[in-house]
Amino acid sequence: MTILRLEAVTRTVALPDGSPLHILRGIDLGVAVGDHVSIVGRSGSGKSTLLNLLGLLDSPTSGEIFFEDRPLSALRSGARDRARGRDIGFIFQQFNLLAGRTALENVMTPLLYASGRKFWQRRKLALEMLDRVGLAERANSMPEQLSGGEQQRVAIARALVRGPRLILADEPTGALDIETGASVMQLLDSVAQQTGAALITITHDANVAALADRHYRLDRGVLAPVDVRRVIALAEPEVAL
Repeated sequence: MTILRLEAVTRTVALPDGSPLHILRGIDLGVAVGDHVSIVGRSGSGKSTLLNLLGLLDSPTSGEIFFEDRPLSALRSGARDRARGRDIGFIFQQFNLLAGRTALENVMTPLLYASGRKFWQRRKLALEMLDRVGLAERANSMPEQLSGGEQQRVAIARALVRGPRLILADEPTGALDIETGASVMQLLDSVAQQTGAALITITHDANVAALADRHYRLDRGVLAPVDVRRVIALAEPEVAL
């Protein structure tokens, strides 16, 4: 079953002088249950814009996005927000943890909008997910008391706690050491496989990119499949993406 499909999607914005800036050009992408897709691209290639579209945060200039075969253009903003909150888990490169909230409270946040068992057992589910990322003992720590790697793991736990159908990971191991990064990617793959979720990672890490089943490169707004060996070569630190 296809969870997300992009057909001839473009994104264009107007520059201050009124001329158009074509960020994405005719993107075609289908992501099915259980898929793991990686996307690489240099700075300014349109990765952030594409991530916003994949996460239903923005609308294309032209073309169509389908979520579970429903066209995004046919969904009201409220329905789109509910689908995003219920079915999509975001792992942001900048963490975006809530200040003044403990690690546990940050992970519990998505469950405040859940229903049934997930709502009533939100504390238990959040603690279990923190334990899975190795941070059970840091549950009551504030974000400023956590290292960058620990904050990243809290962000990952928050993204996974609701069991999303689609996981969007922007540099999910960027703040982690090699060993912790490998365990986090194993966790992401494990949760995705257990729940049938699709996983899309946007990364410069060769090892992370190589874990995906399908690999794409975004270059000048054009998305194209690439051979995994090419992805690894592109992801080497000395080679600009």
